Amino acid sequence: MKVFIDGAGGTTGLRIRERLASRPDVQLLSLPPEAAKDPSERKKALNGCDAALLCLPDAAAVEAVSMVENPSVTVLDTSTAHRTKPGWTYGFPELGPEFRGAMRPGARIAVPGCHASGFIALVRPLIDAGVLPPSAPLVCQSLSGYSGGGKAMIAQYEDPERDPLLSSPRHYALGQNHKHLPEMRAYTGLESPPAFMPVIADYYSGMIVTVPLFSHMLADGTTPDTLREIYRRKYTGPVVVYNDKPDEDGCLAALKLSGKDTMEISVAGNGERMLLIARYDNLGKGASGAAVQCLNIVSGAPETAGLDLV
Repeated sequence: MKVFIDGAGGTTGLRIRERLASRPDVQLLSLPPEAAKDPSERKKALNGCDAALLCLPDAAAVEAVSMVENPSVTVLDTSTAHRTKPGWTYGFPELGPEFRGAMRPGARIAVPGCHASGFIALVRPLIDAGVLPPSAPLVCQSLSGYSGGGKAMIAQYEDPERDPLLSSPRHYALGQNHKHLPEMRAYTGLESPPAFMPVIADYYSGMIVTVPLFSHMLADGTTPDTLREIYRRKYTGPVVVYNDKPDEDGCLAALKLSGKDTMEISVAGNGERMLLIARYDNLGKGASGAAVQCLNIVSGAPETAGLDLV
């Protein structure tokens, strides 16, 4: 399969290239640096491949899609631009057969956002099972390494003369207008998006997304074991798995799955107060690994080909 990565020099594009470079079933197409920003050369590459992976800012991704005239080209967009657009498939096959089945040659696939991936993986199964109402007012906290901010943020954190404040975790998106919120609502079935508290911290990659629940928010008779059984049945691998005992001596390290493409789902707490937990790498199942997984499904390759799993 001929694959063209548009934006191969970015953080997500580089990780995808690493995952595909040694694959005998993949021929990576590339443009020389002087042609990478030439619209005619980009258009030729986008239409001359079997699959185009867009690792671009939103506006550039929209422009790239407009250049694709070959109906047989599969487009996988890692930007925010198309995640809730009609005609686009949301690239999270574990959500159900309708998502997996829509991943076919010529499809338009929006790769999920890193924060959104964990939140949706935790919340949607509970709404589908009828134990959490769509009207539930939820809170989501997400702790991520600084690579999620792309090249500019990586340079900022790795500058030897950086601001000392970068050594501490930092809340951001304080205005509750984070770009992942539309997909977090759309693909869970919630009536309203959650109150969202993303935190960036001083390590390269890996993340933990948590959603707290009180027992009165759930259907009568729902216990932590009820939730565990829903997840145990839903997430059987190979990429998203249920982990009954994820902690390390009572703590959870956000970078445990750094460099991996796995996502672990867990439930902590007690009968009154529960904590839903998704742990993964913001560059793995939260970005590049998810894109490669979708590409594998489209091409008919083994779903985990090129992925680094636990």
